Amino acid sequence: MSDVTYQAENIQVLEGLEAVRKRPGMYIGSTGPAGLHHLVYEVVDNSVDEAMAGHCTTIQIVILADGRCRVVDDGRGIPVGEHPKYPDKSAAEVVMTVLHAGGKFGGGGYKVSGGLHGVGVSVVNALSVAVELEIDRDGRRWRQDFHDGGQPVGPIQEIGDSPESQTGTSVTFAPDPSIFDSVDFRAQTLLERFQMMAFLNAGLKIAFRDERDTSPTEAEFQYDGGIRDFVRHLNDAKDPLFDDVGYLDASEEGDEVEIAFQWNTGYQLDGIHSFANGISTIEGGMHEEGFKTALTSTVNRYARAKNLLKEKEDNLQGDDIREGLTAIVSVRLQEPQFEGQTKAKLGNTSMRSLVQKATNEALTDWLEEHPKEAKRTINKAIDARRARLAAQKAKNTVRKSALAGAGLPGKLTDCSSGDAAESELYIVEGDSAGGSAKDARDPRTMAILPIRGKILNVERLGGRLEKMFQNTEVQALMSAIGAGIGDGEGNFDVEKIRYHKVVLLCDADVDGSHIRTLLLTFFWRQMKDLVLGGHIYIAQPPLYSTKVGNDTVYLKDDVTKSEFLSDRPNHKNEFQRLKGLGEMDADELWETTMNPETRTLLQVTVDEASIADNIFSVLMGEHVESRKGFIQNNAHDVRFLDI
Repeated sequence: MSDVTYQAENIQVLEGLEAVRKRPGMYIGSTGPAGLHHLVYEVVDNSVDEAMAGHCTTIQIVILADGRCRVVDDGRGIPVGEHPKYPDKSAAEVVMTVLHAGGKFGGGGYKVSGGLHGVGVSVVNALSVAVELEIDRDGRRWRQDFHDGGQPVGPIQEIGDSPESQTGTSVTFAPDPSIFDSVDFRAQTLLERFQMMAFLNAGLKIAFRDERDTSPTEAEFQYDGGIRDFVRHLNDAKDPLFDDVGYLDASEEGDEVEIAFQWNTGYQLDGIHSFANGISTIEGGMHEEGFKTALTSTVNRYARAKNLLKEKEDNLQGDDIREGLTAIVSVRLQEPQFEGQTKAKLGNTSMRSLVQKATNEALTDWLEEHPKEAKRTINKAIDARRARLAAQKAKNTVRKSALAGAGLPGKLTDCSSGDAAESELYIVEGDSAGGSAKDARDPRTMAILPIRGKILNVERLGGRLEKMFQNTEVQALMSAIGAGIGDGEGNFDVEKIRYHKVVLLCDADVDGSHIRTLLLTFFWRQMKDLVLGGHIYIAQPPLYSTKVGNDTVYLKDDVTKSEFLSDRPNHKNEFQRLKGLGEMDADELWETTMNPETRTLLQVTVDEASIADNIFSVLMGEHVESRKGFIQNNAHDVRFLDI
């Protein structure tokens, strides 16, 4: 248990709340679905911080029947005493109404926390039409209401005794529909995030209930094994190389590290997922560097000592050892330094040395204590090296043949602009659609690359990556994008991409969805930074057309068709289901799908790499049961399934 105090004077104020409603994107990223769900995470993160400080065991999240969200914890409760800087306000009101006010500054209230900017709950308040705050503290219950973007309805009121002397905080909020594109929470998105939070906080119970449907969704996450259970979960759709999940932890001067790891029979190199104070460091950082360095040196040292590597053989490379590895690297530190606004990369050099030292010591012991598992791991790494050299040879052949010619695939119709920032590459399914797209495009900024049929499923290639480099469609994609390929070090370089928008243009049917998913799997596994950088988009060709007078109206899906009919209940003309892109002429394709003024593009974004990794393994891997379960859970969300 933490012995630090948490009182009104621990709430420090840095600045006011004026700009949030004017520029919500600066605080929550966007006003689309990601920003909407970010509101929930901000409130839940405060409760998780209480758990990390040792004062909270259960967090309950409820989507109420009317669409509001309620988050309840059994922590200490936000302090309700007068704030020293604002004598006429309670500390709780300051937390709710002043930006950068919270217990995370100065070290008085929390040793470590995820919500380091202190903007969380005040931003939620600013972007809501109504917020209800209830606090149980010192045997009493307090309540304060806010409306119209964070305005207090009145001062905080003591409303009675706390039932059974409970403590904690309850925040109920209704997002402002005038700010967000939609205020409809997606249960599956929330569940994925809550499950991850429960994995990262061993023993913490996170309960979720969605009361909006006739059959309410309920789920509860609690993992006494913490990140060991996280690794088991991620490897569930794969075949672990052995049963044991390795684990190590260490601490130094108040900073802590814990790591869980297990190899599987797969061939991916992107199985290390790192976190700092519960925040996903999707771009890695010093903690991840320390782990990778120690992993490479320790495994090589052990392999030499046990004669598993021949004397004349070179050391195994990091990529060889990490192939098929699933690992969680979770650190908690008092003064984290995150690089960039997104908290995506950890910059503390002290954490690199702590993780490196801890991994060197503990992994050496683990290998000695698990000789069978160690031998399997090293033999897999030796096989990986063999496959890597064969793949490198095939890759070099592709590069040489590209350099010998013009360097670009013959079927690419390039754009005339040399500025990658304004250039778009349309990857079009089929030659006939490619022809229409070529005639329809803006030749200055739009390039067209037709692909035939379904490209390779790289998730099922096994260690035979040379097959991928010999594939005509993969060669064309690699040459057109022009930034290399592969997720090992020194391969794909996002700085060299020739187009800042890569648009997947496939038919609006099952085959089109499958091709789109194959392409997304390829990009995620072989050009991941293209996805993480937000460069991949999905075009939405219409599914229906109908006549309104002499005009043709295009409707992208069944939802749009229903909206159209509700607006025009007397519409008598038939709806024509469009069979495919190849049947559209150039004018139709331009107007419905490619014209920047009228088109709808979905940007592919990834909030959490471990979730994306698991989805691709489940959808495109060999485990049929995992795939069935995923489809059943997401069948109601067609757009999500498609991408």
